[in-house]
Amino acid sequence: MKWLEELGANIIELVAQMGRMTVFLLRCICNLLIPPYNLSHIMQQIHFIGAASVFVIIFTGAFTGMVLGLQGYYSLSQFGSEAALGSAVGLSLIRELGPVLTALMVTGRAGSAICAEIGIMRNSEQIDALECMAIDPFRYLMVPKFLAGIICLPLLTSIFDVVGILGGFVVGVNLLGVNEGSYFHGMYKSVVWKDIYMGLVKSLCFGILIIWICASKGFFLHLEKSGGFGAEGVSRATTSAVVLSSVSILVWDYLITSMML
Repeated sequence: MKWLEELGANIIELVAQMGRMTVFLLRCICNLLIPPYNLSHIMQQIHFIGAASVFVIIFTGAFTGMVLGLQGYYSLSQFGSEAALGSAVGLSLIRELGPVLTALMVTGRAGSAICAEIGIMRNSEQIDALECMAIDPFRYLMVPKFLAGIICLPLLTSIFDVVGILGGFVVGVNLLGVNEGSYFHGMYKSVVWKDIYMGLVKSLCFGILIIWICASKGFFLHLEKSGGFGAEGVSRATTSAVVLSSVSILVWDYLITSMML
């Protein structure tokens, strides 16, 4: 019956972890709603999460749009519908690929660093020191990160969409000969406010998800069953945070799409 004991212990650990993360999110939300805010810390996090990710977003968005333009052209040309290339590229980026790929890039670049930073602070007892000095670690550490994630993800998604549309334009119009007017006119006729709104809502939710999961994984590093302390514990927590954030982004992408379509 040892396997049954291990199964029960794993289920109890999973439920406890879900409870910790839920309480963590609620405490962060409560602190988000209470001013004043430390503007210098918020600007530092906006620079780290947003400005430092712009190059990665532009690079990824350009090649995503170029691939969409290339694949879309050869798919639509089989039906004589090359004029619909602009609407296909625009809708694909604005509704789905823009928010999802932006969130995945930010998870890999900034989310992993946030988890490692908080985890190292937990290992070196810096978080305990903040609590001993009567400084709320949620207000001091988490609120600037959450605000930066909420602000930066929609902006980065918008940059991704614009660059991706231009990348599809370069391939479709300049390389494959699609009419320039039909490319933008088809996009203008097919993309409506609901599509843009869906992309912004997704990016906002993904920003909260990334910061929540990555920060909580580092914050509760010492409670991890697989061994929390030391360099190995930080590496495991960071890997777990990136994987869980990526999977959560894909799951919530489906849920939001099913609710808003």
